Amino acid sequence: MSEAHADARDRLIVALDFPSASAAEALVWQLGDVVSFYKIGLELTVAGGLDLAADLIGAGKKVFLDLKLHDIGNTVERATAAAAERGVSLLTVHAYPQTMAAAARGASGSDLQVLGVTVLTSYDDGDLAAAGYGAGVTDTVRLRAGQARQAGIAGVICAPTDAAMVRGILGPRGLVVTPGVRPRGAEVGDQKRIATPAEAIAAGADMIVVGRPIAAAPDPLAAARAILEELGG
Repeated sequence: MSEAHADARDRLIVALDFPSASAAEALVWQLGDVVSFYKIGLELTVAGGLDLAADLIGAGKKVFLDLKLHDIGNTVERATAAAAERGVSLLTVHAYPQTMAAAARGASGSDLQVLGVTVLTSYDDGDLAAAGYGAGVTDTVRLRAGQARQAGIAGVICAPTDAAMVRGILGPRGLVVTPGVRPRGAEVGDQKRIATPAEAIAAGADMIVVGRPIAAAPDPLAAARAILEELGG
């Protein structure tokens, strides 16, 4: 685990997977000072999420913009630079060499950290085969983690079950962020390669992304506190 993220509050990223900014704001208000890092994905981005991101950053929160960019180099580079100008802390791109290299250029000179998405946690070997990939999940993640390191981006997004392998590839300074994290007994949902918060961190993750187990809990604040306690905070 990299030393830069030793504080448990920095390890937990709460996913704001909502159809409206008002619903996301309600959860942020409930969680208060307990949570300092939020993820805004595609759904919320097109429903006012960029304005919400600005508000969160203005309030001293950190924002992970999960857009999974993948386009021609100039477009990715400029979009990454725009995210950096907004004060975003983390941004995802798909882990293709040209895409990651373009994002690295766009983030150059800023505090923005770019993460390459290796294989979605909702995919397994069968899903990759159906999409035309010749390699399974493990080999694809291994390849893309190595390419992320070569591209000079901060790190990768991977399933917690891949975190130990990825940590070995990226080394101690690489950033490993894992979605697909579920507290013991929580509903799995559409995730296929999962682990508990403590298991993910023990495997080498720096940060975990948690959505429904907090947002859909009867008491989201208590759920967030329980996860932070499991992380040692």
